Amino acid sequence: MLREELGLIVALLAVLAIVILALFTVKNAADGREYVRHDGASITFDVLSGPEIEAYIATGEPMDKAGAYGIQGLGGAYISRIEGDYYATVGLSLCGLRKILALASLK
Repeated sequence: MLREELGLIVALLAVLAIVILALFTVKNAADGREYVRHDGASITFDVLSGPEIEAYIATGEPMDKAGAYGIQGLGGAYISRIEGDYYATVGLSLCGLRKILALASLK
């Protein structure tokens, strides 16, 4: 991805609605039943100045990230609000996993 494109993407993060969903399935091998769950969060990205955007891009972090930021890395400093499950934003809702395992009787 070109630096100019990354700059535009990072700038747009502040004006776009960012919704992240984590979907997973658990299958109980004993009875064959499948359980599906999804958890998510809404992310608000702070408005960044041109120099802040350039500095963040210069770190290299946004180069290999979906959405051009990593909430668990340097990009987390630019998140002004999270509504929902933080762990769903980084891949797997721990609370959701506990609940689906209990539902599937796999505590």
